[in-house]
Amino acid sequence: MSAPTLRRGTLGTADIAFFVISAAAPLTVMAGVAPLALMLGGIGAPVGYLLAGVTLAVFAVGFTTMSRHVRSGGAFYAYIARGLGKPLGIAAALIALLGYNGMEIGVYGLLGSATTETAHALWGVDLPWLPVSLVGLLVIWYGGFRSIDFGAKVLGVLLVAETGILLLLAGGVLLDGGAEGISFASFAPGNVFVPGMTAVLACAFAAFTGFESTVIYRREAKSPDRTVPRATYIAVAFLGLFYAFVVWTVVQAFGDSRVVAAAGDDPAGLFFAALTTYVGSWAADLMHILIVTSVLASLLAFHNAINRYVLSLAEEGVLPAALGRVHPRHRSPHLAGVAQTVLGAVVVIGFAAAGADPYGQLLLWVNTPGMIGLMVLQLMAAVAVLVFFRRVRHDEGPWRTVVAPVVATLLLATVIVLVTYNVDLFSGASLRVNTVLVALVPAVFAAGLALAHRLKRRKPGVYARFGAEPTGADDDTPGPAAPAAPAARPAATSATAL
Repeated sequence: MSAPTLRRGTLGTADIAFFVISAAAPLTVMAGVAPLALMLGGIGAPVGYLLAGVTLAVFAVGFTTMSRHVRSGGAFYAYIARGLGKPLGIAAALIALLGYNGMEIGVYGLLGSATTETAHALWGVDLPWLPVSLVGLLVIWYGGFRSIDFGAKVLGVLLVAETGILLLLAGGVLLDGGAEGISFASFAPGNVFVPGMTAVLACAFAAFTGFESTVIYRREAKSPDRTVPRATYIAVAFLGLFYAFVVWTVVQAFGDSRVVAAAGDDPAGLFFAALTTYVGSWAADLMHILIVTSVLASLLAFHNAINRYVLSLAEEGVLPAALGRVHPRHRSPHLAGVAQTVLGAVVVIGFAAAGADPYGQLLLWVNTPGMIGLMVLQLMAAVAVLVFFRRVRHDEGPWRTVVAPVVATLLLATVIVLVTYNVDLFSGASLRVNTVLVALVPAVFAAGLALAHRLKRRKPGVYARFGAEPTGADDDTPGPAAPAAPAARPAATSATAL
């Protein structure tokens, strides 16, 4: 009997979109980070989210085009290995583990702090954050253990709830006419081209983190050549437009002349104050609860993404083979999920033992290198797309294979510089701590290059197979009539031999 594999043909476009949009945690991003963007960039902050969305949409053009030519479940690292060579691909694999684990594990601190704040605000109960975070670890482990369609349904419900409360706020503000009448001054050039907009852009790009994980679900997608690109574009378009719209409505709620001062006076309470004024206190109470469920949705989405990365690396032979086992009933990478949960528990308990603050240190310090790592992966993938299509024969147009990748490379490089320059906005830490957090990414990259060298010398078979196209049960080609490794096969041999 053959070993069980991931459940094929399960996820539609909406399911994958739910996963990646939930990972971004729209409600948490808006209530927790948008006030900072308003403080830094003024009323032009909504445009920052639009610009971030446009940049990532350009990146998605080449990224999704390559998804039709590289069918590996390794996503980022597979693309980079095929385009830039195996050593950089293996280094990218380690950065992916740092990035996705950093983005998830740090959020357990947010889960603890958000839950304790909600319990105190609504019921006057003071809960310790550590038990809440540990219970959250178990809940997320169970969600990842169950089948992928179970997770998609859960995330669908939670995402509708968290976006619904923000739309309720927007509707209340617009129907009332806002504090000073409806204004479109946020989009005027004089309010957009201000010194603080560079910091707003850094915040805005961070709000899209995880959108690129659509390709991780290729093996479980229905008609992946169509489903994955559609889900990617839907996720980018929804997040960019939704973020900009919500931030603009909050500007209307307080007025162009007062919103920056209101954000500065009480950034944590800005959205709650607006919701209380324009909808009612009951809605603000509901938002407290939905922020907790938004965090849970983000955790589950990242947990599922990490498990599939670990599964692919175990199948490649880079990680222990046991982590590549799939549950016979739920068809989930259950042992990868156990490993990720244990790692999360070790980090969470370690920060708690050190007396760290769950928000200011566990969340911000662990998330920061994770966010930078994922941005570096995006940059490397954009370059890999450009190089890959120079090496193989294909019938894709120049917009998808040259123009978009080049533009994306330039824009993403600029974004990484902006984020690194403004890293204190994300970490809230000292220069010494920030230096360590930023240095983690190049350190992991160097460790990946060393691992590649070691594999090439000691496990040449593993090294040779790394990033190769799936075969047999792992091949997601929809049927005998489907083209195998489209027209790129002859030249691709030299590209994958690096």
